[in-house]
Amino acid sequence: MKQKTLIFISAIVLGLITYGVGEAQTATTKFYQQMSPTEQANFVEEQARSIARQMSGAEYQFTPAFEMEIQRSIDEYVKRLGNNAGDRPGKGDARFVFDRGRTLAPTLTAIFRGRNISTLIGLYLPLIESEYLINPGVSSMGAVGMFQFMPATGKRYGLTRQDLWSAEKSADAAARYISDGISTFAQDPMKEALALLAYNRGGANVSQDLALILNDQNRECSICALTAARGKLDPTFQEENVHYVPRFFAAAIIGENPQAFGLQIQPLSSYERKQ
Repeated sequence: MKQKTLIFISAIVLGLITYGVGEAQTATTKFYQQMSPTEQANFVEEQARSIARQMSGAEYQFTPAFEMEIQRSIDEYVKRLGNNAGDRPGKGDARFVFDRGRTLAPTLTAIFRGRNISTLIGLYLPLIESEYLINPGVSSMGAVGMFQFMPATGKRYGLTRQDLWSAEKSADAAARYISDGISTFAQDPMKEALALLAYNRGGANVSQDLALILNDQNRECSICALTAARGKLDPTFQEENVHYVPRFFAAAIIGENPQAFGLQIQPLSSYERKQ
């Protein structure tokens, strides 16, 4: 009788453990698209800070308003997941974009790691620049290639006109460009985010923006301060540059948590070159 009781209790305990594991598994597989607004906001806050931590080795103190900017960019990508619009840059099914990223990830990771720059920057900078297209065409400003270098900027980093269409050579130049930006803003706790903004806006412009906007109250999150004060900056910042860093974090959050968005790939940072 005693043995039967022990067996019965063990079965109950095992059932409770199994049920608990099942609940945890269900919770971890809940798609972003199925989350409540509060859950989505919490998810974005947690993941944005995680990306920043991996990218910089430090804690970024994002404001809630800046996290909302990231979430808006995430929602734009989410609208494109499975939209049956083909592989049209900026409008088509975003699943094509992340699949290209999976293919290019080993090369991009190796190049940026070789320059001692966060591999997350190497992975998601070309996503927001060209959606990983090696030859996306010439932009309205004259930028070309997967990393959308202006010919004059490419020349400064040793790229010939032909090199601009080389994924490997342009990636190496982009890593050096980001490295220079990080050095320029080395005294700022968000130097990596500012280096990304400078990639899009130019380092001199970003330095002028910071001199105009930063004060003792908003200095802790400089990228948040610039975003919040967009109305005080020029039309190019308001129409284009202000979206750049939030879009980077949005791309990285999706690419590093693909299963949370229903993508059938691993986190892009997990794809490495075989030794």
